[in-house]
Amino acid sequence: MPKIVDREARRRAVADAVFRIVARDGLEHASLRNIADEAGLVVGSVRHYFTGHGDMLIFAMDELAGRIDGRVRGHAARLLGAASDAGERRAATEELLAEFLPLDDVRHEEAVLWLAFTTAARTRPELRPRADELQQGMHELLTRILTEARRAGALAEGLEVDTEALRLSALLDGLALQAVLWPDTVTPEAMRRVLRQHLTSLTGRG
Repeated sequence: MPKIVDREARRRAVADAVFRIVARDGLEHASLRNIADEAGLVVGSVRHYFTGHGDMLIFAMDELAGRIDGRVRGHAARLLGAASDAGERRAATEELLAEFLPLDDVRHEEAVLWLAFTTAARTRPELRPRADELQQGMHELLTRILTEARRAGALAEGLEVDTEALRLSALLDGLALQAVLWPDTVTPEAMRRVLRQHLTSLTGRG
């Protein structure tokens, strides 16, 4: 009988090969041939599952975003469930936002990959729409968090939600970038401390 191949499982295996090469060697080395070798496939097999190199990278971006999104959704559910308890709400907010910081080996590799993809999107038109879409999704998430904080009376008077969402996004992106470039200086403890202080400043009670 012919061997039955799970198409989506094979596509995810190729995405994992993309991640390993990008994390180890950089996106410029993520050619179809290098990815095929990393995945233990021939180039023709990779082309069977993707329409081209750009399609493969877009799928990998979606896989990466999906992994982060799955964890974020869990924290979001806890945040909504803690609506009546200020302490629990603050802790749930911190843990949700921490998913975007390289606080452990898994999130550090994700940050490396995300920076590689989004930087490449500046000069690779096939990646730009997806990068823009994911950035917009991040802004909408932060806007919702801050809007809910305002509704619960946990946001300082006079703060403009859209501006604070941009400021919070810049903080998370900046911490992630510096932690990837200078991990010995920008440690998980330092990132936690900065995030906590920023959240406190948003309450106006620091």
